[in-house]
Amino acid sequence: MRQPATVNVLGHRLAVLDLDEAARWVLDVVGATSPRLIVTLNPELVVRARHDRHLQAALGEADLTVADGVGLLWAARREGHRLPGRVSGVDLAARVMELGGSDLRVFFLGGKPGVAESAAAVARRRWRVETAGCHHGYFNGPEETAALVAKVAETAPDLLLAGLGESQEVFLAGNLGSLGARVSIGVGGTLDVLAGAARRTPAWTRRLHLEWAWRVGLDRRRWHRVPRLFRFVRLVLERRAPFPTRKAD
Repeated sequence: MRQPATVNVLGHRLAVLDLDEAARWVLDVVGATSPRLIVTLNPELVVRARHDRHLQAALGEADLTVADGVGLLWAARREGHRLPGRVSGVDLAARVMELGGSDLRVFFLGGKPGVAESAAAVARRRWRVETAGCHHGYFNGPEETAALVAKVAETAPDLLLAGLGESQEVFLAGNLGSLGARVSIGVGGTLDVLAGAARRTPAWTRRLHLEWAWRVGLDRRRWHRVPRLFRFVRLVLERRAPFPTRKAD
């Protein structure tokens, strides 16, 4: 599968793909001999990676990085690039499963106990995908991590959907060669949405690109994320002036 065109935005190589194109790329590489890592990059990841060398290294391991968030689209425009649109983790996971259908074996990893199983049941009913396995996102230490990696590898899934919060990219990149999954994607709260444990924001917030504001405003547990968004805005503004400065005559 040919690598898609990319543009450099804030030091990250973003694929110039829309949602359908990204989903089809994922399905095309399911048959590849080497495991592939997909990152859905958002402003928070950009900010965190600047001060977290492990996360920075993990993001650099991605075979495909797509723009998850209107902030990345804005940053790209300021650097002279135009991306087709945002590709969120929840939308990409759903579209891949919709297109893959019964030919796709999926491992669901993340959430509280029972969430992965509920998400898998919804995916089977809605898209007819086959469940390779399920596991919650609560595991700690090298022994539990090794046992989980072995469990995933035993099922050899086509697709691993990992909703592990802030640790998901580092976990996937660090264990990519051992997990046995053809394609691994960090999908944040996608499993909670599928399972009905969390609701997507109203459609109008998605049309106006205000999902983040809705989530942060209604969930006090997310308030600590607001400073990261402000740091992202400052980073973008400092990176490139919106208009070239005209030289004095």
